[in-house]
Amino acid sequence: MYDEFSSDLGYINYPYTGYNRNLYNTKDIYNTNTTVQVSKEVLESIKKSVASEKEDERFYDYLIAISTSKKDKEIIESIRIDERNHNQMFRKIYLELTGIALPKSVESVETELNLTYIQGLEQALMGELSAVEKYRKILAEMTDKQRYNMVFEILTDELKHAAKYNFLITRNLVDMFKK
Repeated sequence: MYDEFSSDLGYINYPYTGYNRNLYNTKDIYNTNTTVQVSKEVLESIKKSVASEKEDERFYDYLIAISTSKKDKEIIESIRIDERNHNQMFRKIYLELTGIALPKSVESVETELNLTYIQGLEQALMGELSAVEKYRKILAEMTDKQRYNMVFEILTDELKHAAKYNFLITRNLVDMFKK
């Protein structure tokens, strides 16, 4: 009988075959009869994703401020809303796995952003693609269907965001060359 995490689905431990992860057991606080195995690396990755919330939000605010297109602003605002939701989902997952609520993000040190709009879009695109790589590792360790689905939603949103940033970059470059 195949279950949803079986290695008999045509791939074996994709995409992390051969990784030697240091797994440890943690109690699932919402199901006291369940022990979950996750790596410290994945828990730290979730924690870092949550901690960078203020910086990400400030960066999206910067992109919105320097954009001259109402449509671009709407697209970036929709991405920012998704990212806020992702943050809450990761907070929930971390709490469920560890029993520890992550603190609210502290204000980050203000650094002046001095990027052109296109450079900012490119940086955002690379950030989204980097997040996909990080979230794939997290997804691989989610053995509970609800948490797996949450991380899968986050990961697919990041892919959607990357496509939107590609669209914005392309459209803005085409507009530049038309002038």
